[in-house]
Amino acid sequence: MAKILLVEDDVAFGTMLKTFLVKRDYNVELVFSATEAFKKISSLKPDMVITDVRLPDNNGLDILKEAKAINAAIQVIVMTSYAEISMAVDAMKFGAFDYVSKPFRPESILQTIENALNTRAVQKEETAGIPERGGKQKSAAAATSKGSFIKGVSDASRKLNDYIELVAPTNMSVLIMGESGTGKEQVAKSIHNQSKRKSAPFIAVDCGAIPKEIASSEFFGHIKGSFTGAINDKTGHFQAANGGTLFLDEIGNLSYELQVQLLRALQERRIKPVGSNMEVEVDIRVVTATNEDLAQAVKEGEFREDLYHRLNEFSIKVPSLKERTDDLMIFADHFLDEANAELEKNVVGFTPKAVEAFQNYNWPGNLRELKNMVKRAVLLTQDDLIPLKVLPHEISTAEKSEENYGLFKNKNEEQLILDALEKSSGNKSKAARLLSIDRKTLYNKLKQYGIKL
Repeated sequence: MAKILLVEDDVAFGTMLKTFLVKRDYNVELVFSATEAFKKISSLKPDMVITDVRLPDNNGLDILKEAKAINAAIQVIVMTSYAEISMAVDAMKFGAFDYVSKPFRPESILQTIENALNTRAVQKEETAGIPERGGKQKSAAAATSKGSFIKGVSDASRKLNDYIELVAPTNMSVLIMGESGTGKEQVAKSIHNQSKRKSAPFIAVDCGAIPKEIASSEFFGHIKGSFTGAINDKTGHFQAANGGTLFLDEIGNLSYELQVQLLRALQERRIKPVGSNMEVEVDIRVVTATNEDLAQAVKEGEFREDLYHRLNEFSIKVPSLKERTDDLMIFADHFLDEANAELEKNVVGFTPKAVEAFQNYNWPGNLRELKNMVKRAVLLTQDDLIPLKVLPHEISTAEKSEENYGLFKNKNEEQLILDALEKSSGNKSKAARLLSIDRKTLYNKLKQYGIKL
């Protein structure tokens, strides 16, 4: 059982987080000050320290340094507010495994804890007991989490995560919708990994990349000699995924003829390889994805309505990156770990100016664009932190979008307030964060404009 030292001066939050982690079989010791933490690090010999960066008698960076000085293998996660991103960067520089931004739900930190403990295990194996002082450990975290689904902490991500957890244990067909680059395949993998089929194959198919002439063979297989070029028997995607999950990406690209064959296969749970007279039973769950409006395609006669309803037993909308601004640096750090592992580098974070540029940019290419940009920046960076100068011009020069509201500098502030309240479902604290003002200012503005909730 992993030993965790939790350092949090907010008694209520600390107690809640401790209770949550204890229920998940972690051995947790909770202290409320840095002074207590320094004593416990020596006596408890924890596997991990989770600490707030702001404490009444010191700060989390000193606790981080103390933990690393005693044992470099201790993993440290720091908890910060949105305004303390520079301290989080410093923490990464001094060897923290990761940071999480408050406020967050306890569930959102579980993956980070798991990755950190797995990294500790990998490091112990690789170093055979030799501690490595300072600096973020390259590649180990990435090796653990590469290709995994990263849970965000934004409201949009929480809704997405709730939907995944709700539908995953069922056998329902799921239609995943979202803009290009939002990570629809990772959502599909997460559904599979949380399902009863997780030990069986997950087969991903890009429907837009299959030539029409061989599509039937690709999906259902063929027998030797069934057509010119069929020199061997071939197992199709349906049989390859038997017992598991078949993920069909860009399902809207399927030809009408293949739509008919797919519908029959899903209804009958049987397929017939090309050239064969024998039907083969298959037990699969189908998860599909599209960045098109399939409902509109049905109306226009481009997609079969019966197949649409068969595939859309449950639908999930994956939010764009601009709808998940609170998650931006979580994803950026994840992609940083992956890039470090792939490029064999040890970049530990981003400068405050680079972080600000990230937050100002609109990210039209979503997670795919972010991943590619971080990898390029890691390649170009010669220091510990990624600087503004290595970022692409369109990102380094991006200015804060009015969609992010910002301070009131125009005549439409009443409408901006109403929009923020609508987006936050009337939650004044969230609305104030959207507007980049404090709650007191928001209350004064509500009174000024006579806005009542």
